[in-house]
Amino acid sequence: GASVRTEHGYVEAAAARLRGSEILFDKITVTGTENVMMAAALADGRSVLQNAACEPEVVDLAEMLNKMGAKVEGAGTPTITIEGVRELKGTTHRIIPDRIEAGTFLATGAITNGELELIDCNPSHLSSVTEKLRETGVNIETTGPGRIKVRGSEDLRAADVVTKEYPGFATDMQAQYMALMTQAAGTSVITEDIFENRFMHASELMRMGANIRIDGARAIVTGKTRLSGATVIASDLRASASLVVAALVADGITVVDRVYHLDRGYEKIEEKLRSLGAQIERLK
Repeated sequence: GASVRTEHGYVEAAAARLRGSEILFDKITVTGTENVMMAAALADGRSVLQNAACEPEVVDLAEMLNKMGAKVEGAGTPTITIEGVRELKGTTHRIIPDRIEAGTFLATGAITNGELELIDCNPSHLSSVTEKLRETGVNIETTGPGRIKVRGSEDLRAADVVTKEYPGFATDMQAQYMALMTQAAGTSVITEDIFENRFMHASELMRMGANIRIDGARAIVTGKTRLSGATVIASDLRASASLVVAALVADGITVVDRVYHLDRGYEKIEEKLRSLGAQIERLK
């Protein structure tokens, strides 16, 4: 029921009041699912979302909307049904832990052959990452409710990975995993099945000495390679995280430029890494 147009490079949408509808997503999309779910919560009538994203963030949003008075069913499955209501009320809700930040720290512990414990995470949301890290020789154990301990290995093994929608291996962990594979013995093939052109960090890792070859949607990483510090440029949020992870094991000093990308998804990451013993500082 909305009118949508593009004007001078901006998308403008307007509606007096939305009406329920059946929406079939051509491609699974987390943000798309969440946006339509929120809109449908206050639309007249019933909305059914088909081929919806199943990520934990979608489930978490649905739970909050329901606390506010929405009627959302099926979140976490490919079919979500929403009965529109006239209004929503305020609520208190604690959002779920960031599984990608947690996964990034797991990769950090693995690549540095260190030992660290994550507190207040959700191990069930990290199963695809922990299973893949175990395949490479990393020791990971659940030490209690909301706690995971990672111990690195001196004998990391190369392992292929393909990014998939949840519960598969998250595309947002692809760059960090590539950094890890530079330190693993053997050749690993990383296939990006979600986004196009998401290997921009590979050239920066190569600047640091990594042996990586790009073949379409595949990155072929051969290790173990000795990385050296360099000035590198972050092209996006997860690319910047991968460069920081790689810098932790590189010889010399690495300078990561455009870290405003990093700040979009990691709060005070340099302070957290320093607390673990990393020599890292933010340049003003």
